[in-house]
Order: sequence, then C-alpha cells, then structure tokens
Amino acid sequence: MSDLLIYALDPEDDQQPFPSLDFAADDPNGLLAIGGSLRPARLLNAYRHGVFPWFEDGQPILWWSPNPRLVLEPGHIHISRSLRKWLRQGRFRFSFDQAFGKVIRGCAEPRLYTEDTWITQSMLLAYEQMHELGHAHSIEVWQGQTLVGGLYAVSIGQVFFGESMFSRSANASKAGLAYLDKCLQCWNYQLIDCQMETEHLNRMGAHSIERNQFVHLLNEWCEQAPSTEAWQQAPSFQW
Repeated sequence: MSDLLIYALDPEDDQQPFPSLDFAADDPNGLLAIGGSLRPARLLNAYRHGVFPWFEDGQPILWWSPNPRLVLEPGHIHISRSLRKWLRQGRFRFSFDQAFGKVIRGCAEPRLYTEDTWITQSMLLAYEQMHELGHAHSIEVWQGQTLVGGLYAVSIGQVFFGESMFSRSANASKAGLAYLDKCLQCWNYQLIDCQMETEHLNRMGAHSIERNQFVHLLNEWCEQAPSTEAWQQAPSFQW
C-alpha cells in the first residue's frame, strides 16, 4: 500500500464525498480511500455510492469498491436438493432483527482458517448503531433456542448490502440466505450486494458484474422504497 496514492477522508466531515470510483486501485482490488469515520452518515453515504469499509485491528479505516462486484438477485438463489430437504424437514427456525448483536458477534468469531477478523470492536459498535437506527438488519437461524447461524447487512431502498454470515451447524448459513431470499422477494427488493467473490456464494447463485453496472443499479434501486411490510412482518411461504 505504501506505493499507492490513497484519498484521505476528513474524520470530522461525514458529508465529504468519496472520490470517483475510477480512482480505486487495481491492486489491491478496489482500495479507494482511507480515514473518515464509521458514523451512520458516512456509512450510508459509502454504501449508497458502492463503497464499504474493510480493515483489521491496528489499521486505519480503509474504504473499498472492488471491480467486478459480486451480486445476487432475489428469486435467483440456488437451493440444492439436499438443502431444500433440510428446510422442508423444519430443522431450522428463522427470525429477523431479534438478535442483531449476537449475529454480528457470531460473524466476528475466528474461522477455521484464520484467527483474524475484520469485524473490529469499532465496526461492532458502528453497525449496532446502524441497527438501532433501522439501517442494518440481521437474519437469525435457530435450532430450538440455540442460535446456529445468521447474517447481517445494510439496507438502502431496494438494495440489501450483505456484510457477513456465520454458521455453527451444517447448512445453517445457507439456510439463512435461503430465508433471506424469500423475505426479500416478498418485500420487493431488487439486489443483494455480496461485495467480494467466494465459492460459497457462487454455489448459491451469485455472479459478478462490472462496477459501473453495479453503480447504475444502485442509482436506480436505492431510490425506490421496498414494501411497507419490510422488516415489520415475516412472510409465510413453502419450501
């Protein structure tokens, strides 16, 4: 990063615009800016323009807009035959916005392949505030009274900006994504931002689009309100 020219954000001015996404680095892919804050105004401004924070403890706040961008369209998630069988058997119970703090902390837990996490304490506090203000939401996956999986994201208009997911039981995160897909279809959402490519999401039907196309979709759908039932009433549906 030392050889890059990175745009610096004023930590006191949350309305300061981001630079053009054309200035995002090719390597590392999408690095756009440094600094600023994690206050709600700055975060909402970032997501609305196709940018998100991603950094580790000991680093300044780093802002990214990778190209290409991984996305899912509600209604086009691939549910495998085995997962659909699990869902029909009722092995999981689902809820939303009932345990946001537990979900984001589950996402912050060390993974099998690393002890590091990008969900720092400052990120935890920032997204919990976003949740309190109604901008961030969680999906919870339960077995009995035990939380076994979930995901959280930021919602603007008809776009759901996915942040992270976790699983403590086989198929739990996949089931949570399947439940989210059903909800977003009912609530008239148009796009799920997955940020960066993973094999897990690719298997679920995610695909990459060019960054300029992604921004075009944001300009269209972030301005459109979802259903009035969104995040108010759980839809009923069959698997």
